[in-house]
Order: sequence, then structure tokens, then C-alpha cells
Amino acid sequence: MDAVRIGLQVLLVIGGLFLTLLVLLHKGKGGGLSDMFGGGMSTSLGGSSVAERNLDRITIAIAVVWFTCVVGLGVLDRFAS
Repeated sequence: MDAVRIGLQVLLVIGGLFLTLLVLLHKGKGGGLSDMFGGGMSTSLGGSSVAERNLDRITIAIAVVWFTCVVGLGVLDRFAS
């Protein structure tokens, strides 16, 4: 059981860091902090819509893995003897 817990914790940390990186890679949708730091000025540098869709899909997949790790660790803590 300890190996599963350690594996989930490692996956949680790596997933959290990767998820943060992926969220920061997204193009600003207008307004907010992204425009304040110059995100609104570079409209042609964002990339194609296919790349944005793939980035969205990867971000959602990593978020699901991260959420599953959180739930798994909660279940292991709840039913540990």
C-alpha cells in the first residue's frame, strides 16, 4: 500500500507542475493580467487553432490525472488501517 501511496504522491507533484506549465502556455483571451503584461499585443504570435485545441486537450487530460491522484490519495487515507 505504501508503494501505491508514494506513486500517487509523485504523480500528483509531477502532474501539478506540468499542469501549471500548460496553463501558463495558454494564450490570453483578453482582459486581465495577460493584457497587462503585454499578452494582448501579440495576436499573431499565438499559434494556430489546432495547436490551441491540442493544448486544451492535453491540459484537460493532465487535470483529470491530477484529480484522480487527489481522489485516490483521499480514498487511501480514508480506508487505511
